[in-house]
Amino acid sequence: MRVNLEGAEFQGMAGAYTALFTPFTRENRVNVEMLERMVAYHLAQGLRGFYLTGSTGEGFLLNEAERKLVVETVVRANRGRGKVIVHVGCLATDDAVTLARHAAASGADWVSSVAPVYFGQSFEGAFRHYQRIAEATDLPFMVYSIGQALVPERDVRFFDIPNVKGIKYTGRDYYSAQRLRHLLGKEVIFFAGCDEQLLCALVLGNVFSGGIGTTYNIIPAHFARICALAEAGHFDEAAKIQDEANRVVALMIESENWSYRKAFMRYIGLDCGACRYPYAPLSEVEYETFAHKIAEQGIVQAECGSSR
Repeated sequence: MRVNLEGAEFQGMAGAYTALFTPFTRENRVNVEMLERMVAYHLAQGLRGFYLTGSTGEGFLLNEAERKLVVETVVRANRGRGKVIVHVGCLATDDAVTLARHAAASGADWVSSVAPVYFGQSFEGAFRHYQRIAEATDLPFMVYSIGQALVPERDVRFFDIPNVKGIKYTGRDYYSAQRLRHLLGKEVIFFAGCDEQLLCALVLGNVFSGGIGTTYNIIPAHFARICALAEAGHFDEAAKIQDEANRVVALMIESENWSYRKAFMRYIGLDCGACRYPYAPLSEVEYETFAHKIAEQGIVQAECGSSR
């Protein structure tokens, strides 16, 4: 796993990051108190930091004020202990620029964005999108690659943009990721975004420095330990933990309704509420049935006081 990066922006970055759920109250408002509790819990479990308002954080289902509130709350609760990466992707590039500037002003460490998701879906459109966001602040920028093929000979151009210093690769083509690494003419940090294949990415060697994922919310110590063991070269032990984590992943993705993912958080005592529509909230019967499955599996523990 060992990746030696000398730039100041990379120091202390290697490791596991939770793609943090955005918790909501019963009134469907951002739950600030729960966010603060989640930050404390995940840092205590050994995570390196947080990836905010991305896919897991329902960034595209939040308005601008809510996205800013999440960033301000996490930065304040974090108190410089972990690294804070803020996803600022929006349909409109100018809106993403506004969020990037707010992240920088709030004290975040990095900004990140998906490529355009509706308009400007060509490579050139994505390049312009990333360039405008990256040039809006002095923070290092992380490409969030999800839902499209990684084409090393093409995508290496993204890193010609001076502030583009990282990539969150939520894909499984690690050969192309390795080729991209070899084509780069500067230091870039790589994070793996597929929870169930974190160790696969880390085993590759001299490519990935850690992972960012959804299941890290639920069993953070598992993923922190996988990264630490891989860094130490103890791959057999890491594989056992990855295998256990993957059983949780399998249960988590049984349903396409993301509210089941948040149901795990209620089970461990950090109730994040439901996901926003178009995802549907769970009925009490649905939650109790799912909680029984979690208990039967015996991996996820109600460490923060069960909310059942």
